[in-house]
Amino acid sequence: MTVAGLVLTPGFGGSRDSPSLVAVETAVAPLPVLRIELPKTAAPAIAHVTAEAEAFAASLGVGTDRLVLGGRSFGGRMCSMAVAAGLPAAGLVLLSYPLHPPGRPETLRTAHLPDLHVPVLAVSGTTDPFGSPDELTEHLAAVPGPVTTVFLPGPHLPTSPTAVAEAVRDWLATLDGG
Repeated sequence: MTVAGLVLTPGFGGSRDSPSLVAVETAVAPLPVLRIELPKTAAPAIAHVTAEAEAFAASLGVGTDRLVLGGRSFGGRMCSMAVAAGLPAAGLVLLSYPLHPPGRPETLRTAHLPDLHVPVLAVSGTTDPFGSPDELTEHLAAVPGPVTTVFLPGPHLPTSPTAVAEAVRDWLATLDGG
């Protein structure tokens, strides 16, 4: 099945115009991309992701099962929670997934991961205080769908928005059988 569009969301307190999201949109052109803002609390953010994805899919004449959803940190987590709660999607792009708060590895944000039955791309910095490469690899193993991890130099925001965008572009090509 061909991916019809990509919904991108910012990190907590971030903007739909953050450099990494803009770089991803540029890299995946001509694929339609919708960059949205999010409320700052989980339940309204999940509802907003769902409503925006449904409206975007309708505007493209497809179901949400033809969209890939994702974003940076909080935004990617909200997209993954929407999919875990039943929103159909073609896949998830988790940029700098906030596995746990910095310095609190016991406070995991993983309860919904076993409900993700879609392909997942996780792109994260090698020195991310929200989850090390080893921690992410270990905990994303709970996802039943296929998981691809890409680790790039940098902290919670990998140093190169271009490298993040290229990782997303290359992974999306695998979903289309390309």
